[in-house]
Amino acid sequence: MNRMLCRIICMVYILILGAGGVRVSWGADKPYYIGPGDMLEISVWKDDSLSRQVLVPPDGVISFPLIGDVNITRMTVTDLRKVVTSKLKDYIPDPTVTVMLMQINSLKAYVIGKVNKPGVFPIDLNTNVMQILSMAGGLNPFASPNSIFILRTKGGKSIKIPFHYSDVEDGEHLEENIVLKRGDVVVVP
Repeated sequence: MNRMLCRIICMVYILILGAGGVRVSWGADKPYYIGPGDMLEISVWKDDSLSRQVLVPPDGVISFPLIGDVNITRMTVTDLRKVVTSKLKDYIPDPTVTVMLMQINSLKAYVIGKVNKPGVFPIDLNTNVMQILSMAGGLNPFASPNSIFILRTKGGKSIKIPFHYSDVEDGEHLEENIVLKRGDVVVVP
């Protein structure tokens, strides 16, 4: 009876999660890419020795039994499931691999300068500049609201994106209220 119940639960689990994997996404055009600090659970159905939680290290290279190192840079959960499944086929006939994102720890942005609570803030794929400034307790009285900028790393270089708080607050130049990306730094002089 236990074995049958386990099979039923696993089958339901696989059906619910879309054939053994999860695609974490916030909209069709915004897939979530696994990042350093994220906690994953990778398991192979009917093989407990190949089930484990993996913390993604800063270099983005995880290690998994039988297949060795996998660079997960710019991979979604679905991409990782496909790679692990493909590499395990050399050792296991028709493996059913599940990859679950257990904790998201890599989506962070920073606010520094003249705000009430500067620091590191967890974000999602839709957090914009006004929202993170709100998380930081708003601007303090000494801030220069129209001199704010966002530092973003793009292609290995830092770029500076201007943000005019007063304009956006008044409903003007709303295009400046950009969605933040992993690692952005909002500077409030």
